[in-house]
Amino acid sequence: MATPPSNASDVDERGLRRAVATAWTARRTVSPRPWVGAVVVAADGDPDGPGSWTAATEGTEGPHAEVGALRAAGEAARGGTLYCTLEPCSHHGRTPPCVDAVIEAGIARVVVGVVDPDVNVSGEGVARLRAAGIQVDVGVGADEVAEQLAPYLTHRRTGRPQVVLKLATTLDGRIAAPDGSSRWITGEAARLDAHGLRADADAILVGAGTVRADDPALTVRLPEGFGGDGPLRVVLGTAPAEAKVHPALEVSGDLGDVLDDLGRRGVLQLLVEGGSSVAHGFHNGGFVDRYVIYLAPALFGGDDARPAFSGLGAPTIDDIWRGQIVSVRRLGDDLRLDVAATRVGAEEEGRHVHRDR
Repeated sequence: MATPPSNASDVDERGLRRAVATAWTARRTVSPRPWVGAVVVAADGDPDGPGSWTAATEGTEGPHAEVGALRAAGEAARGGTLYCTLEPCSHHGRTPPCVDAVIEAGIARVVVGVVDPDVNVSGEGVARLRAAGIQVDVGVGADEVAEQLAPYLTHRRTGRPQVVLKLATTLDGRIAAPDGSSRWITGEAARLDAHGLRADADAILVGAGTVRADDPALTVRLPEGFGGDGPLRVVLGTAPAEAKVHPALEVSGDLGDVLDDLGRRGVLQLLVEGGSSVAHGFHNGGFVDRYVIYLAPALFGGDDARPAFSGLGAPTIDDIWRGQIVSVRRLGDDLRLDVAATRVGAEEEGRHVHRDR
């Protein structure tokens, strides 16, 4: 990732922030394409005011954000600045190269959040813009963009989806009573938030044991509704024929191979919902990129309730896993903790993936 320019102006930071905010509007409608936002600012315009136009990537086949913003600006784009969260593409995919549209529009300067790791782009877009005499600055707002596009960036760098492990636990780290009952540990606000996690995911994975015990439908239920068929439902093992999870993809074997297969299917983000053996397998294998833990103010108060992870843990204090708390939010009486893990990068794995954007 490029180092953010030390001289990034307030104007540039505002331009990238608006591009990021615009990109969020496409988060649940464009995958497996990246959700990108762009802002065109006329030479005498302001990123947050008159003389600016915004667009996000449209659907799974429509124009990219850069092209949408340029079309909205029209002739006013000539001599202006383009802010985009991701490097403009330089190849023919579902749409023509964005760099051609940028050059033809007469844009004088482009400010990019992060370089696209897709092997079809990977710096080529920036290079072509500079070769055309356009000033290009990379790295403004890079941390925020990298967080927003983490599933896409992970997929392009590793060939695998970003793995999010969701856990709902009591204060003493338990997910179910000794008799197996587990509904409901958290309150309504946390459960609703968890459906937002499902809406963001391209696939949801549970173990066959969870299917037999709880018979989850793994559907997205939000007050505003959710278009389409929802995320791909994946069962690790074999689900009963009458289970609500069907139609589902049933998988087995090495979890790394499972993730490779899901990556080839275009899954950018995988939400793992359990149970405890599945959670342990993904955690112990080092496959989890982010942990989302819903913590309820409740205690089972003993060692017989079911733990969040079923299996051997760290043998000594020196071996315990440590991550980074990214955020903590209160949801009704519960807390949501987002914890990031460090994952081996593409350069170390030697894996680079491309898809038509």
